Amino acid sequence: MAKRNLNDLMAFITVAREGSFTRAAAQLGVSQSALSQSVSGLEASLNIRLLTRTTRSVSPTAAGDKLLKSIGHNFDEIEAQLNELTEMQGKPAGTVRITCGDNVIETTLLPRLTPLLLAYPDINVEFNVNYGFCDIVAERFDAGVRLGDTIDKDMIAVPIGRPMRMAAVATPDYINKHGTPAHPRDLTDHMCINMRFPTHGGLYVWEFEKDGQKLNVRVDGQLTCNSSPHIVRAALAGLGIAFLPDVEFAPHLDEGKLQRVLDDWCVPFDGYYLYYPSRKQPSPAFSLVLDALRLR
Repeated sequence: MAKRNLNDLMAFITVAREGSFTRAAAQLGVSQSALSQSVSGLEASLNIRLLTRTTRSVSPTAAGDKLLKSIGHNFDEIEAQLNELTEMQGKPAGTVRITCGDNVIETTLLPRLTPLLLAYPDINVEFNVNYGFCDIVAERFDAGVRLGDTIDKDMIAVPIGRPMRMAAVATPDYINKHGTPAHPRDLTDHMCINMRFPTHGGLYVWEFEKDGQKLNVRVDGQLTCNSSPHIVRAALAGLGIAFLPDVEFAPHLDEGKLQRVLDDWCVPFDGYYLYYPSRKQPSPAFSLVLDALRLR
């Protein structure tokens, strides 16, 4: 097959996976017009439409989806083999893509990976902030970061964070005005800041435990968010009681801007894990990232 056809196939695969000519062009380092011509040329040579284009999105047609599934992994394998050849020269290289939340980047991932990145300039790390439960295989991530009890059983999970606790918090002004809840059921009488799951759209039910007794509480309030940084800011603004892992509130608790409530109902649980597919052979670059993040 001619080289040009391989380039056109790579162009199609990248656009189909990214769902955007703009993002695909940035990833491949080409112009959007050149990328569009490559895909159009491939469609013309095959005499079939591979992508459905609208002003807002790009998605594979049935034929395009079939082509993507049949050849996409071959390009991934070629890229992996080329990375291995580079790494055989004693210079681990390549990009490690990790999907995770905001806070864990700041508190764990970036501090531990900074020395590695300085030592190995040919290793790149890409963080994708995503609060949903995405399919890391389908979306081509090398790994994800989640709390231990939310990871699928067919994944390899490596602890990277120590046990954590949830924390229900509010500003001192809010507590002075509305009082302190003595029991989780009292939260139904308070303004609470809700978390909506990005994946399935449901509201998070607050989970408490004390002396072996577990209690779930559905709360209500004026504000609902789908990301923890916004919940923290809303709590600091006095909009109600928030409920997240206490590391999200740590600096504000230390400074007294936020105060804990129902602390005796918040028990420790497993912290963050880095997880990746069990059937995937880790590259040398990924192995170095994994070793840097592993909890010791």
